[in-house]
Amino acid sequence: MDIDADRLGAFMGKMLGDFGAAANAALIKVGDRLGLYKALAAQGPMTSQQLAAASGTTERCVREWLSAQAASGYVEYEPATARFSMLPEQAMVFADEDSPYFMGAVGDMMSALMLDEPKISQAFRTGKGVGWNERSECLFCGTARFFRTTYKHQLVQEWLPALDGVVDKLAHGAKVADIGCGHGISTILMAKAFPKSRFFGFDAHPGSIDAARGSAEREGASERVSFAVATAKTVPANGYDLVCFFDCLHDMGDPVGALRHVRETMADDGTCMLVEPFANDRLENNFTPVGRLFYAASTMVCTPASMAQEVGLALGAQAGEARLREVTKQGGFTRFRRAAETPFNLILEVRK
Repeated sequence: MDIDADRLGAFMGKMLGDFGAAANAALIKVGDRLGLYKALAAQGPMTSQQLAAASGTTERCVREWLSAQAASGYVEYEPATARFSMLPEQAMVFADEDSPYFMGAVGDMMSALMLDEPKISQAFRTGKGVGWNERSECLFCGTARFFRTTYKHQLVQEWLPALDGVVDKLAHGAKVADIGCGHGISTILMAKAFPKSRFFGFDAHPGSIDAARGSAEREGASERVSFAVATAKTVPANGYDLVCFFDCLHDMGDPVGALRHVRETMADDGTCMLVEPFANDRLENNFTPVGRLFYAASTMVCTPASMAQEVGLALGAQAGEARLREVTKQGGFTRFRRAAETPFNLILEVRK
């Protein structure tokens, strides 16, 4: 076998970068959990002693953490003063949970993937999948925090207005079902934006429903939103004007059956909004940084979750618009269009 030394060197450089990024995922979780990013962004520039005092942590550990962060380009270092700081752009990503670019939940997500690796490897052998209820707890909170960033800044502002006539219905009073609502972030955001409408969140995971109810109480939205444990195929009929699936249809074992049932729960002129991970229809067109991330998440979370359920269609997080269109057609819907898109999501409008 002939080895191209330059190509090998470039590949090893790529692997070194990937290895460093993977190792630092745990440090992102440490900084997020202990409030190190927030303290540094609010009070920096700071020495390691000052950051440790501000965060109630041990200086020697903080010094090593800061050194790793600076080596990663996540924080700045000034040799003359031995002080560390964060640029506004770095703070937006790691310190500000309301920023449209916040990624502090990365550590939670990566922890869950590594913790559950033995279960996923076993699923490779058996083909039985791994149910959502079998996952590590940090996956639930990490998923909620990761998606909160996008939903907070795009759901009410861009996605709902992209649907034909939906905002007007919501403003005057509509019934909305949020299926696979998880911790209820999307449900509560809509409920707070449209006080005349009523919102119903459903999820098959009891722990997530408990978390959603707690969030609704804290957010003062309990009068307009309710949460219940239910699968997409057991949601009660209620003449919904809008039914939403946020980043969850592809996780379902029987998405066709889910849509077929949901169609019967809707008003005749109702709308179904599918928010799915962005994907092109051809595999090779998804060889991008976003596609790389989503294929990894799909391998470790989405595909095994579907395979653990009845039918086990296993659409995966990169199903693409054409495949999703076919699923909605099989589910009995006749109208389908891409209403909006982001680098991370497809927003699809589906009607009877």
